Amino acid sequence: MALSTGKKKGRIPAFPHHRYFIDVVSKFFSKTDLWSILANDHFKAVEQIRMGNRYQCYVPRCLLLDPTSRCNLHCTGCWAAGYNSHDDLSYETLDDILTQAEELSIGYCFLSGGEPLVRKDDLARLCKKHRKISFSAFTNGLLIDEKFADTLVELGNFTVAISIEGFREDTDFRRGQGVYDKAVKAMDILREKGIEFAFSTCYHSKNYKAIASDEFLDFMEEKGCKMGWLFTYIPVGNNADLSLVCTPEQRDYVRERINRYNAKKRMTIIDFWNNGHLAAGCVAASTGFVHINSRGDIEPCAFCHYSDSNIHSTTLKEALRSPFFKAFREAQPFSNNPLRSCPLIDMPYKLVEVVEKAGARSTEITSPEDVRNLAAKTAPIAEKWGVVADGIYKTFPKKFIRRFAFHQRLTSYKKSKT
Repeated sequence: MALSTGKKKGRIPAFPHHRYFIDVVSKFFSKTDLWSILANDHFKAVEQIRMGNRYQCYVPRCLLLDPTSRCNLHCTGCWAAGYNSHDDLSYETLDDILTQAEELSIGYCFLSGGEPLVRKDDLARLCKKHRKISFSAFTNGLLIDEKFADTLVELGNFTVAISIEGFREDTDFRRGQGVYDKAVKAMDILREKGIEFAFSTCYHSKNYKAIASDEFLDFMEEKGCKMGWLFTYIPVGNNADLSLVCTPEQRDYVRERINRYNAKKRMTIIDFWNNGHLAAGCVAASTGFVHINSRGDIEPCAFCHYSDSNIHSTTLKEALRSPFFKAFREAQPFSNNPLRSCPLIDMPYKLVEVVEKAGARSTEITSPEDVRNLAAKTAPIAEKWGVVADGIYKTFPKKFIRRFAFHQRLTSYKKSKT
């Protein structure tokens, strides 16, 4: 498998800038040796090891932050449906979190929700103030207009990933009538302004063929997307629709088609759950990401709704070395096969061990999901996928096995320094 390099004609502006952000992310997922991994983004990994050693915590590459849980859509199977629908982090709290992130040398912040652009005026103020951070918002695109696009041009360090589920029928099935046309219109506005952006999609049992098709991916590139984020449907929450979960054959279909597309195209597509060999397996609990939801709960990732810390009562540094995060990192990698790296749907009883060992609690407010209930729900999925994934991994080129080993060595070294 190969990923496109993400190289583009013309000069790449200096950090922080949306074009620089897209370029760095693309390059990260194309490196195959330890030196190039360390050297990416001006040796950012080395700087974070130094900061982790200084503050005795494990510094993530990226901060994932929910400024709000409010949303102007009600998507079927939303991963955040278990949160309250009216929580906000105040501007002052967001400002403080980002100040703490800068102190730790975290240079990238992904914004999710809810719909983060409900707070777009506050976000613009934060982008102006925190010039050491490059921001990217996962958005449905409905609030992107000419005025906001001009703001993005002015800021430079703020870009977006527009959520879309395939073509019109598949997008409107989950997101509501007319959403597809509005998302495409937002892409047209951004392309005309010269803003580099991404698309984001959740693939499930009903749309997996559409989003993995050359027709759809070529259309995304035509619309101006420079990269794409693919997330498989995770049935988090007591009321999650299990019928949307991909079968092992469907997940492998997406994996194979995306790998083939990346090998021949310029646009980088990151199939997150199938790219564990490129992302060091699970990147949660600050090995790659840390997530702070709109109530301030500090979680391993956006899909793992368990926590033992809240930003309103602790600092980011303290949370990164909390008992739950420490136990989570000690359990990584959850499998020696990077295609089975997610504790939510690939190794669910590993997640049970970590949550119960640290005494973490569910962060879902409307209907808290016990971790054993989640594991019982996803264990049959994991068992079936494991058979397929183990067969695939036996055929992996050695360079990708080496890359996974390089990442694990780097992770072990960072642990030893904190």
